[in-house]
Amino acid sequence: MAWIAIDAGTSVIKAVAFADDGSELAMERQPSEVLRPHSGFSEQDMNGTWNAVLASVHAINKKVSEPIRGIVTTAQGDGCWLIDSQGSPVRNAILWNDGRAADIVQQWHDNGVLHQAFRLSGSLSYAGLPNAILAWLSKHEPGTISKSKSALTCNGWLFYRFTGELAADLSDASNPFSDVRAEQYSPRLLELYGAQAFAELLPPIAVGRKVVAPLSGCIAQQLGLTAGIPVVMAPYDIVATALGSGAVSQGQACVILGTTICSEVILSSLNLDGPPAGTTIALGRRQFLRAMPTLTGCESLHWAARTFSCSTPSELDALASSSEPTRDGPFFLPYLSPAGERAPFLDSSARGSFHGLTLAHDRAHLARTVYEGLSFVIRDCLENAYNEDLQEVRVCGGGAQSDFWCQMIADVVGVKVLRPRDTETGARGAYVFGLSATGEIASSADGIRQHIQTAASFGPSREWRIHYDRRYQLFREVRTLSAPQWHLQAGRK
Repeated sequence: MAWIAIDAGTSVIKAVAFADDGSELAMERQPSEVLRPHSGFSEQDMNGTWNAVLASVHAINKKVSEPIRGIVTTAQGDGCWLIDSQGSPVRNAILWNDGRAADIVQQWHDNGVLHQAFRLSGSLSYAGLPNAILAWLSKHEPGTISKSKSALTCNGWLFYRFTGELAADLSDASNPFSDVRAEQYSPRLLELYGAQAFAELLPPIAVGRKVVAPLSGCIAQQLGLTAGIPVVMAPYDIVATALGSGAVSQGQACVILGTTICSEVILSSLNLDGPPAGTTIALGRRQFLRAMPTLTGCESLHWAARTFSCSTPSELDALASSSEPTRDGPFFLPYLSPAGERAPFLDSSARGSFHGLTLAHDRAHLARTVYEGLSFVIRDCLENAYNEDLQEVRVCGGGAQSDFWCQMIADVVGVKVLRPRDTETGARGAYVFGLSATGEIASSADGIRQHIQTAASFGPSREWRIHYDRRYQLFREVRTLSAPQWHLQAGRK
């Protein structure tokens, strides 16, 4: 028999079938279109996402001869997926990387709301979260709010379609309206964001066995599956990916080199007295995930490949590795998202730039500098997430296939970097979670020992660590000096 694990990303829906021994039986991908109706907007057709999921599951079921005994889902987090009383979408989903509510978040920053909220939620709000999106909709689309019954996430939307149950898992519910330590919605946070009227839109938080529900008969019939098999709502993608990479213990880090670069560390205790930054996700059982998800990740590499006339990211990788690191090399600030940056700092005006160019620098130098800039961001994020010595860093996502970049990350961060064997790490983590949630294994840690293997290891070089230590400090100084220019360009003084 087999499980189907669905990983509904921003641009691609993936479904992977896992056999009882954990081996991959089949994999299917379906594109998921991101709509940009206006500058800074990022949306998806909710029915389009659901249809892509259906198509991927249907295709997997045709490929696999074994009976399907369960479905588990993980998906992109944050954003706002609104449904009405009939369970139909009220409008397109507004995604995590949408920037329309930047002015609202800036007001919260200026009047101290973000700082106060962080002490409860452990997360620094940004424009792609439901508090900001709902505030924007209430001002610009009040009819949308009046028609809405529930504000879901992508994973909540899929769980509802598969089972008819309205719920948010603990990870999706952690930000922005929850007291992360109490693991429940906070009236004080709703008050701080002026969101009391939205409280009735929040789905109940599901923990334990409540993240498991039977597959509805109607959907089972459409897919040719058995009605009543368990559907499990796993944590959202960055948590599922950490699990799938093998990071489950204090001080283990996972860095997702994907659309966003998300640097995250497992914690067994929580101190929220420091400067507000990033996202804190409750995992239950007194564990937390401190995550620093940037707004621009490997999109910077695709941009650089186009800009430097490389036909593929692999060609960019080869170009960058052909250039030797130098003390006087240029710097690249990789803040290319139109929405600015959200981790490890929040600034909607943040913009990308090269610094220190001379006539001696060519496209190979600039290509290397792009990888360096992204690696410095990873170190900055990890240092903000965890102020003790890391055990190790596990890397995954498309960018992790680059040996050149993995070695650079090890040298910049100064710890061993491990690359898991699986390429679909989020689906693997969801699968392990599904086994644990249904009682087939005792814990997720047991699942990791049984089902997760390492493909490659990269140790830091002492010589290059010293080199990058100096470069990293200069990178931070260049960024500090650049911030007033961002604000000037954005019309902020």
